[in-house]
Amino acid sequence: MFVKLRRIGPATVYLGDALEIMPTLGPVGDVLTDPPYSSGGNVRDLAKSTNEKYLTGPAKYPEFQGDTRDQRSFLAWSTLWMGRARALTRPGAMLVCFSDWRQLPVTSDAVQCAGWVWRGFVPWDKTEGSRPQKGRYRVQAEYALWGTNGARPPVGPVAPGVFRMSVPRIKHHVAGKPVDLMLGLMGVMEGPILDPFMGSGTVGVACLQRGLPYVGIEVDEAYFEIACGRLEEALKSP
Repeated sequence: MFVKLRRIGPATVYLGDALEIMPTLGPVGDVLTDPPYSSGGNVRDLAKSTNEKYLTGPAKYPEFQGDTRDQRSFLAWSTLWMGRARALTRPGAMLVCFSDWRQLPVTSDAVQCAGWVWRGFVPWDKTEGSRPQKGRYRVQAEYALWGTNGARPPVGPVAPGVFRMSVPRIKHHVAGKPVDLMLGLMGVMEGPILDPFMGSGTVGVACLQRGLPYVGIEVDEAYFEIACGRLEEALKSP
């Protein structure tokens, strides 16, 4: 079912396929994850390597799987994993899932197909440091779509509806996001946080900083090892 399992403080991480591992897990609190977008099919060859698709220079990062689906298969796959994630959560729990503008419509469809109540999205403004496009608007934002497992009582803290921060200067993944972004999104979440697409472990690092238990799953061994290293370092930090 899984290839490796490691426990690093309050974090439990699995190497394997999320669709196979999630049915074996116990209950979790909320879901926060950054799946492969399979984005840009109208302007990019989806079969290219992820470094070729998302970088303009030479390859810098390990390749990651799951980024070659067209929109129909992306909808079917997303509905599957979102449904399996929802089955692990309590009533009122949150799903927060990243997307870019190209996959925003189909991702919102998948949220609802999987039985979550779609509540909207939180833009991540990557600042003017994002790549310019002459004669066009700068592609400056990505989006955290969110939904709930049924009704969610209007109680508890309030989190921002927009986050403005630049892409990390030092990244561990071709699509790496800031730890502070994940920390902000967790402001209204409860653990254990389920992250079916762990990547380089950014959500897990944020969980350790917030003192929340974390359950991460990653299918690529290179990124699994990178994530484990970052979690171990985060656990040592005061």
